Amino acid sequence: MVAGAELFADVHAVLFDLDGVLTPTAVVHRRAWALLFEEYFARVGAGPYEESDYFAHIDGKPRYDGVRDELAAHGITLPEGDHDDGPDAETVCGLGNRKNLEFNRVLAEEGVTPYPGSLEFLDAVDAAGIRSAVVSSSANAVDVLNAAGIADRFVTVVDGKVARDQRLAGKPSPETYEYGARLLGTDAAHSVVVEDATSGVAAGRAGGFIVIGVDRGTGRDALLREGADVVVEDLAELVETWKTATGG
Repeated sequence: MVAGAELFADVHAVLFDLDGVLTPTAVVHRRAWALLFEEYFARVGAGPYEESDYFAHIDGKPRYDGVRDELAAHGITLPEGDHDDGPDAETVCGLGNRKNLEFNRVLAEEGVTPYPGSLEFLDAVDAAGIRSAVVSSSANAVDVLNAAGIADRFVTVVDGKVARDQRLAGKPSPETYEYGARLLGTDAAHSVVVEDATSGVAAGRAGGFIVIGVDRGTGRDALLREGADVVVEDLAELVETWKTATGG
């Protein structure tokens, strides 16, 4: 077992990030971001876009925040624009909407299958009678959950659309996780956040949650620095510890 069972001894809810935690759609997101910025930076002469940019400036953040931060890292400032901007608009929102088109195209072509280890851990959460939710910065979270066939496994979904409607700050702010915990009838002290991004781990830590980091490429040390209580490469590593803690 990789963590003491006492870590999960008084848990009432589990709040899962989606991309990179439950489904490998983080790979689809990385491809979509690369397609967007490789073309854009080449056109404006500001590149190159590196894969490390995704982890440093984009991963786990709301889409428009990711656009804004990646542009800033390359010394570019664009008008904010509007959520309804077309994908050809030279605005933060326009570029974000162009990325979304790329994401949906790749998702439609390739589909998505949940991580087996994440399903095993989710089964253990359900067996213990503990409520769970998805808290994702993505506006596509419900579509991804439906495509993966696991939408009915969660009490609620707090995604990018909900965050905008409720005026919740995106990760690394803890507001979306705090909102998710309230919807499940509990608070941070009795909730686990499961994240693969440094921004999401930082959100969980800032809110006072128990935080599980899942290393899908961000790096164990980076997740621990942001405040993860435990880091695993696959959630299956925590199943026996979880069962011991919860009697599931």
